[in-house]
Amino acid sequence: MGDDHAVSEIMTTAVVTLSPDQTVPEAADLLSEHRFGAAPVVDAAGHLVGLLRDEDLLVSEANLHVPTAIEFLGAELIWPPSMHRYEAELKKAAASKVSEIMTTDFATILPTDTVGQLAGLMHDTGVSHVPVIDADGRLVGIVARGDLVRFLAATS
Repeated sequence: MGDDHAVSEIMTTAVVTLSPDQTVPEAADLLSEHRFGAAPVVDAAGHLVGLLRDEDLLVSEANLHVPTAIEFLGAELIWPPSMHRYEAELKKAAASKVSEIMTTDFATILPTDTVGQLAGLMHDTGVSHVPVIDADGRLVGIVARGDLVRFLAATS
């Protein structure tokens, strides 16, 4: 098995990226056109600032969770946790830029890390795409779950 191979051996280096200022429709078209499940978002200097996943694009007015209203002593109260979720979904549904809907909490890996470390990271976090960054936080590649599966199948 190829667990001790470097991530640099399986990562895609010709990465299609997005800018934080790109519009949501442009980003959706790009993901759809290339059949990507996710695309890294980089600033002008090439630093990784976010990850846009296809699931980030799925929030629309059609599937907003309306806040739970509770009648208490004759007054209608909005249940706070559901209101918070509703506000977040509404903000995403109305978003116009990638920066407004991208996730900023995601796993990354270094090109010198091993495929075994990558496999563990993907398993533990349940992610399907892991951006590869250098020591300065610049994007140098990306690994999709399919890349990992193909590599492990070829080396087993």
